[in-house]
Amino acid sequence: MRKVSIFGATGSIGENTVDLISRNPSEYDVVALSGGRNVARLAEQAIALKADVAVTAFEECFADLKAALVGSGVDVAAGPDAIAQAAERPADWVMSAIVGAAGLVPGLTALKQGKTLALANKESLVTAGPMLLAEAKAHGATVLPVDSEHSAVFQALVGEDTTAVERIIITASGGAFRDWDAKDLHKATLEDACTHPNWDMGQRITIDSASLFNKAMELIETKEFFGVLSDQIETVIHPESLIHALVGFNDGALMAHLGPPDMRHAIGYALHWPDRTHLPVDRLDLTQIGSLNFRPADPERYPALRLAREVMEAGGMAGTIFTAAKEAALDAFIARQIGFTHMADIVDATLSTLSGEIAASEQLTLDSVLAVDHLARKTAQAIIAAG
Repeated sequence: MRKVSIFGATGSIGENTVDLISRNPSEYDVVALSGGRNVARLAEQAIALKADVAVTAFEECFADLKAALVGSGVDVAAGPDAIAQAAERPADWVMSAIVGAAGLVPGLTALKQGKTLALANKESLVTAGPMLLAEAKAHGATVLPVDSEHSAVFQALVGEDTTAVERIIITASGGAFRDWDAKDLHKATLEDACTHPNWDMGQRITIDSASLFNKAMELIETKEFFGVLSDQIETVIHPESLIHALVGFNDGALMAHLGPPDMRHAIGYALHWPDRTHLPVDRLDLTQIGSLNFRPADPERYPALRLAREVMEAGGMAGTIFTAAKEAALDAFIARQIGFTHMADIVDATLSTLSGEIAASEQLTLDSVLAVDHLARKTAQAIIAAG
């Protein structure tokens, strides 16, 4: 029986992970589950999966979670430190699906077990990719990508000589505004941005999809995870979301990964790797699909893509600044303090403000990453407040 932990269990990735594990409960011993404010759902999951411990990220939610788990035998804890402590509990397979930079510490902690980290937390690679991969190597741990795009690249490279890779093409659905006129984007409301045409996801990732900040982060992730140069990474808008990524080789061949827009495929692949097993996802009927469409991802329309390339070229702490500023800008948009198109402006301004203060050669450690993350958030918040 495999010991598993799921950090971010009540989010969309976490829910899909819980779904797969709950279909074969005799195969898994669930060690830890973490969630946010949805303590009712977290408690429900913990009871159903017979978890050892359930942790809410918010200390003020402790009493509610404890009340919901009275008599269940499940340990209860709250706060970021408690999540990190839960990640110290031995597990064979850990899902890192906490949204935001908050996922970095539990992911790094889990790697010290020397087992497998299924990585759905984009920020971990964007803010501290070299450090995270070095930590995995030091402890003999395996990091498996769970983003559908990076899982697709990973699968396309099985059995291939990676030195023959010429380019990697990451596809994007285009999000809620893919068919809007670019001149109307400044009018986009929070409600407009929270509706995705293809996926059922949480609020924050859905908004990131609309702005293509999620894709910007995936470009940086691709560079870090697969060790390619920034100019080898491309992105295209693919409205059907059926081709998740393509790998181009030096003989001109393109290897494409196709699958339904269902995150259980990428999660299931990571859960059962290196084997494949039956998954409860739809099978594609190519005769019904009929055609696949692609269009350029214009960096003028999607400035997040331009910013991602600047971050990749800058290296060092640029990814940390980018992520922190993006989260601060997203918070402000959700709070209706800024407009949709202003998010990219905030990130751009924060990068420009801090580029001279933070040397690209600054040593990448957990303490330095957290310090720069804090500084970048405060800087972005000051820029937002200044209007």
